[in-house]
Amino acid sequence: MRAAPARGTTQAMTRAPDILCIGSVLWDVIGRTASTMRPGADVPGRITRLPGGVALNIAITLARFGLRPALLSAVGRDAEGDDLVTECARLGLETGYLYRSEDLPTDRYMAIEDTGGLVAAIADAHSLEAAGSKILRPLSDGTLGNAQTPYDGPVALDGNLTESLLAEIAGHPGFAAADLRIAPASPGKAERLLPFLRAGRGTLYVNLEEAGLLCQTAFDDAQTAAQALVARGAARVLVTNGGKLCAEASRTETLSACPPEVLVTRVTGAGDTFMAAHIAAERAGAGRAQALDRALAAAAAHVSGEIAS
Repeated sequence: MRAAPARGTTQAMTRAPDILCIGSVLWDVIGRTASTMRPGADVPGRITRLPGGVALNIAITLARFGLRPALLSAVGRDAEGDDLVTECARLGLETGYLYRSEDLPTDRYMAIEDTGGLVAAIADAHSLEAAGSKILRPLSDGTLGNAQTPYDGPVALDGNLTESLLAEIAGHPGFAAADLRIAPASPGKAERLLPFLRAGRGTLYVNLEEAGLLCQTAFDDAQTAAQALVARGAARVLVTNGGKLCAEASRTETLSACPPEVLVTRVTGAGDTFMAAHIAAERAGAGRAQALDRALAAAAAHVSGEIAS
């Protein structure tokens, strides 16, 4: 597999990024309808193509808060990949650390949403999985750090990476000094975060269903779920539950808050917006309760459509 540096690398790397966003960087193809859909339904609506992927969604929101995120991911050297890199740069994201391969196509995510939210989705992130640890080279070759001088800034990490790579990161010397913030990407990938529970590393951002999968049980509320995750080894965790009470727990404290009531117009990317807003609030000096409130407000604005895609 041959790879070349991302275009514009020299100019883009003149200033260190504020945060690294590691994981899926792809095109979101989203179909939305004002109708209620059933299996086999064929309804009118709108179809859009937007930059997406968990790591990219987080990075875009972080840039809106004035931070300079860098992307570590795999993007093909196809036309879709060139378009995606150009759009990411336009949005203020650092693309010079991307792994770009001649042999891997740019990943895609396809979803359908109706008035009730997400109907179905398919994530084609095979190129990210195939690239594996190659996307982490800047953290070991001295570009961003190495085993002797590890990167010591914040890292937003998503569960679209393979189980083996996530397990490697949990104990990787290149992440020893990093402030790890981790999201599972989807309920189907929640159990990929188990190495971080075992290692007691990082801050986990999960929803109620994902918390249940990690604990192998079902929870009725976010506060109980957050406390259970800490009991299983998590250093710190935030558990969301749609429009219901959200909770944060650590080994010393648990707090909770309710999100603002809004009209839901979309759901894709809400969790990513919540995580990014929380990280940005804490980097700006907000306390735990204030950071949680800001994150919930940002996620509510996203699902209501107040923040443009």
